[in-house]
Amino acid sequence: MADALVIVESPAKAKTISKYLGSRYIVKASMGHIRDLPKSQTGVDIENGFQPKYITIRGKGNVLKELREASKKVKKVYLAADPDREGEAIAWHLAQYLEMDESEACRVVFNEITRDAVREAFKHPRRINMDLVNAQQARRILDRLVGYKISPLFWKKVKKGLSAGRVQSVAVKLIIDRENEINAFVPEEYWTITAALSIRGNRFEAKFFGAGHEKLELKNEEEARRVVAAVREAAFVVTDVKPKERLRHPAAPFITSSLQQEAARKLNFRAAKTMQIAQQLYEGVDLGPEGSVGLITYMRTDSTRLSPVFVEEARRYIREAFGDAYVPKEPRDYSRKNAQGAQDAHEAIRPTSVFRHPDKVKPYLTRDQHRLYKLIWERAVASQMASAVLDTVTADLAAGGYSFRATGSTVKFPGFMKVYIESNDENAAGEEEHMLPPLSEGDRPELVGLDPKQHFTQPPPRYTEARLVKTMEELGIGRPSTYAPTLETIQKRGYVAIEDKKFVPTELGILVTQLLEEFFPEILNTQFTADMEAELDRVEEGLKDWVELLDEFYETFRKRLAVAEDEMKQVEIKDDVSGETCDKCGRPMVYKMGRFGKFLACSGFPECRNTKPIVKDVGVACPKCKTGRIVERRSKKGRIFYGCNGYPACDFVSWDKPAPKPCPDCGSLMVEKHARGRTQWRCTSCGHGEDAPEVQDE
Repeated sequence: MADALVIVESPAKAKTISKYLGSRYIVKASMGHIRDLPKSQTGVDIENGFQPKYITIRGKGNVLKELREASKKVKKVYLAADPDREGEAIAWHLAQYLEMDESEACRVVFNEITRDAVREAFKHPRRINMDLVNAQQARRILDRLVGYKISPLFWKKVKKGLSAGRVQSVAVKLIIDRENEINAFVPEEYWTITAALSIRGNRFEAKFFGAGHEKLELKNEEEARRVVAAVREAAFVVTDVKPKERLRHPAAPFITSSLQQEAARKLNFRAAKTMQIAQQLYEGVDLGPEGSVGLITYMRTDSTRLSPVFVEEARRYIREAFGDAYVPKEPRDYSRKNAQGAQDAHEAIRPTSVFRHPDKVKPYLTRDQHRLYKLIWERAVASQMASAVLDTVTADLAAGGYSFRATGSTVKFPGFMKVYIESNDENAAGEEEHMLPPLSEGDRPELVGLDPKQHFTQPPPRYTEARLVKTMEELGIGRPSTYAPTLETIQKRGYVAIEDKKFVPTELGILVTQLLEEFFPEILNTQFTADMEAELDRVEEGLKDWVELLDEFYETFRKRLAVAEDEMKQVEIKDDVSGETCDKCGRPMVYKMGRFGKFLACSGFPECRNTKPIVKDVGVACPKCKTGRIVERRSKKGRIFYGCNGYPACDFVSWDKPAPKPCPDCGSLMVEKHARGRTQWRCTSCGHGEDAPEVQDE
């Protein structure tokens, strides 16, 4: 007979832990939360200290019965849910359901699912931390009060099915504010001039800088022409060469937000997908002879701290793989770099063993699991490597009374760049290296050509998922566990859509936000929301009473509700008529907004549920049948692809957008590819590539 029952959230986690604990332990999964607030009512007794009315979640009957029966057959029950507020709440609900003694040391937590970590955790069980549970309860009740009190008001005044969320509404407001900035933006013209130069058979480029040492902006074509005329016949002379050695330091290991951002840029993963795959890597993957192993530490964290054990292991690996020069004299400490308000309960996201190289485990992982694990492994290892040394050169040149500047850099010592280079939104692949030929003061390179170009200043960019997560983190809105669910929710509710991987507010989102702004300004106030997160952290630390926090919030919120009930006017939302008729019932088709953008729907809904995608012609003839046109379509998961409008007669499809001209070398199809902030046309047959022409926004 087994001595103890261990309850975790998922079967994968149960399988991994069971292997480490042996036959004396029964390990079972609760399949996540077992109790929650009811969906049919608010489920909070506001008058009696905001007491929640929890009910068991529908469909959990068999799981609960199995857990109760197993608990009666053992001497001890351990609750080993994830090491955060949500996990603590799951453990508390299980303890309540199984009628366990609250003073009992039954809670077991580990930051990584490895043999040593799990066995060590079971040597030190603790009582359930009610401060953590109360912080989770307070957040859940706050969100329930906002959602279940405002939503019925919207149903009555605007439209059935509308809802409001505490953190989600702030995220929508950020997207709307950015769209307003874009719409109000007035582009300004400016020009650049690039001089192509040659010295001793080596070509290089220099950019127009100004007049003498004064930087000069070229605001129109006339100014640019004046410079071109002055320097075209003039001699270019190198006036100054400044060589400099520059250190480049590695990025800190991943926290939840930086992992979501980098996975979006480098792997094209959405935030929810990143977290789903990271959960699989944390809970355990079957590595064949080694069995089920947790490959990474807990993935919901905002701490950049690394354990001394891992740091030493990483330094040993780096020394063995790359040599002493790649190991810094002192271990790198990122714990001081934690963002304001960051919780330091967990480590940064890292591999559980640096010696499980991504190539070694690749045969046992799915493609996406391997790509994410490789990203995490490389970032963590690189964070403990020596800085890169770059030799940079800045050369100033004079010609016709004007100055030009050429810059270049070479990697003198790659350091951490041997393993990993951090990307950014503008340059998803990492920085590009530019070299200059040897130049000395007085050198006279030959002018090969001048390239004046017109540009216009660009509005601030729309939010990508990565950029929105970064902004939310900087503003203190939400926590690691809430970023991905927030982004999913605002799309599901139809308040925002994704166009070209960027968030665009819908008319519905704008309307709901306007109403919230008028009647519930605190809900949309970023500082108020950030302060609320800080207060929830204080509850977790035992410094604030959770009922007091809810009381303070509800006092103002209750008054706002009463005013809105009296003063909010009826709003009628009219659908835009498209001009197309429904091919099933003949009624007009109207434009609707879904989570993946606009689509056509029958105005006779709900009697007629016919919908159609809005077909967007990309201006390219079908390369297969030659008679059809290429149109943009969406897969069932919302991913854009390109196909012939003659389908099903012609079955041509492509994930990449076809280019408007065939390959000049072999005549085959060319498609658009995006890398290093540039758009290229690449041949699908012979590999020919060329830069796509720059398209100016009108």
